Amino acid sequence: MPDQVELLRRLIVVDSVNPDLVPGGSGEAAIADYCAGWLAERGFEITWLEERPGRPSVVAVARGSGGGPALMLNGHLDTVTLAGYDGDPLAPRVEDGRLYGRGAFDMKSGLAAMMTAAARAVAAGPLRGDLLVCCVADEEHSSAGTEEVLRGFSADAAIVTEPSHLEITLAHKGFAWFDVVVEGVAAHGSRPDLGVDAIAKAGHFLVAIEEWGERLAAGPAHPLLGRGSVHASLIRGGEEASSYPAACRITVERRTVPGERPEAELAAILDRLAATVPGFAYRLEPGLRREPFEADREAAIVRTVLAQAEQVLGRPPVIRAEPFWTDCALLAGAGIPCLLVGVDGGGAHAATEWVELDSLDRLTELLTRTIWEFCS
Repeated sequence: MPDQVELLRRLIVVDSVNPDLVPGGSGEAAIADYCAGWLAERGFEITWLEERPGRPSVVAVARGSGGGPALMLNGHLDTVTLAGYDGDPLAPRVEDGRLYGRGAFDMKSGLAAMMTAAARAVAAGPLRGDLLVCCVADEEHSSAGTEEVLRGFSADAAIVTEPSHLEITLAHKGFAWFDVVVEGVAAHGSRPDLGVDAIAKAGHFLVAIEEWGERLAAGPAHPLLGRGSVHASLIRGGEEASSYPAACRITVERRTVPGERPEAELAAILDRLAATVPGFAYRLEPGLRREPFEADREAAIVRTVLAQAEQVLGRPPVIRAEPFWTDCALLAGAGIPCLLVGVDGGGAHAATEWVELDSLDRLTELLTRTIWEFCS
């Protein structure tokens, strides 16, 4: 069995459900320990990062001989829930060229490929530049692992090995979350003269969100990512049937492409409503925000990966963009040119998950070639 397949099997056996997604989940400690031991046995210097107890990330470094650029490989240790999986999610199974199990696609296959490629490249001879293998916690929730890594480590370029069907991802959307609290005045239901219905006032805002989405859908499109979008995710208001509600809280998600300013757009909509709708008052509470990502196609790492992918695939690789957010944006925000490439397969977050083993082999070869070319 190829090294990367056996390593993937061993990684899938280790429960690493993100406890921020599933209360009581095992977290990343056991799988981080396994990855650290595996890489240490192959000569890597290990740094254990654990600002949040029980939520470690591992940075394994192979020091270069000097004079070459440093390359960072990034992959996440955590998975989504095991509940509802069809069969035993921690018992990897090979059938018809596929390996099944939770995390097989998203993204223990990427971990196995980058760890194996790093070990092969280092064993083949000294690299000039440093090679950093970052096995990070918490990508499935808030990416605390990559944020912690970037507070202590950097590189001249990076590759994230999230699954991408062996296509080269050079852009992805960002997102911003907002809570809009539409304010009313609480009163008994029999006293409309005293009460202001926050839920009814919020209706004006919900209509404005729909109109905002229509404007985005009709506006200019990014060449890879298309258009941004907006929707109301959550709504909560009122206490009981016989009272005017004092507040109605609406959570809004805005998916963004490069160059957009969602805060300014939202503030303008709310200010217009406050000026035109009698009794409309609001409070805006910004939440989590993650920036969109777009790689520079002329960056050395992009040109290197594209050239090596063509060699491994026997054809020019497909260039793609993702509608979802990834750790690429954090790396790029830290000034590290990067891109994303990973295996083929399916079933991410689903009841059945698998990786196409041929793609795992190809990804491992692509990463091995890229490490050697870039760091040497």
